[in-house]
Amino acid sequence: MYKIGIDLGGTKTEAILLDENLNVLEKKRVTTPKNNYQEIINTISSLVLDISVNISDFSLGICTPGAISKQTGLIKNSNTQCLIGKSLKEDLENKLEKKISMENDANCFAMAESKMGAASGFGVVFGVIMGTSVGGGIVIDGKLYPGRTNIGGEWGHHTIYRTGNSCYCGKTGCVETYISGPSLEKRWNELTGKSQSLSDILSNIDNEIGQKWKNEFLENFGYGLANVIDILDPDVIVRRRFIKY
Repeated sequence: MYKIGIDLGGTKTEAILLDENLNVLEKKRVTTPKNNYQEIINTISSLVLDISVNISDFSLGICTPGAISKQTGLIKNSNTQCLIGKSLKEDLENKLEKKISMENDANCFAMAESKMGAASGFGVVFGVIMGTSVGGGIVIDGKLYPGRTNIGGEWGHHTIYRTGNSCYCGKTGCVETYISGPSLEKRWNELTGKSQSLSDILSNIDNEIGQKWKNEFLENFGYGLANVIDILDPDVIVRRRFIKY
């Protein structure tokens, strides 16, 4: 059976088509609609229909920012705030007339790395996602650990500064408000008065302000990840590059 995977991100939404042997046959990427739930539904549906046009039988999996509440089935804890309180899985199943497997994006990443990637063979794996948001997933002995309320591993929302930056979750000082892409761009604007993308910023940090910005990021990243290590004591931490200690 063919497999289609959808990665719903805060900035982009990507679809991938795999054959029975997990060979990549096709990829498509589009911009994620901002703050419009119905447009997100339409975007995902269109991607699925486009990438499946030449096949008849496939399974469909979607990874999404936020978690699915075990009690209600609704999305919670999502930085894509228009998803919060919505029945994303049910609404997509109704629109596509197909059963869907859906899981938090960081959990999917951690499991994939544990099964087939850089964390293969390790007992306790902590997967780190840093982009539009900051998330994490925990895999123990090959099994996902979602926690009692499906927020296991969500290190982006533990506090590193008690009276720090305000977060959409209602708290202050969350890790995500210091090391996510939008937060880093916001901090650069505070330091320089310039509104630039993260890629442009990284090409302009060979100066005093740039080094201050970089050192702040590294320090905050270290604070956040050190707390995870102290509590979880994982065998391996994996992001895009392999981090082992």
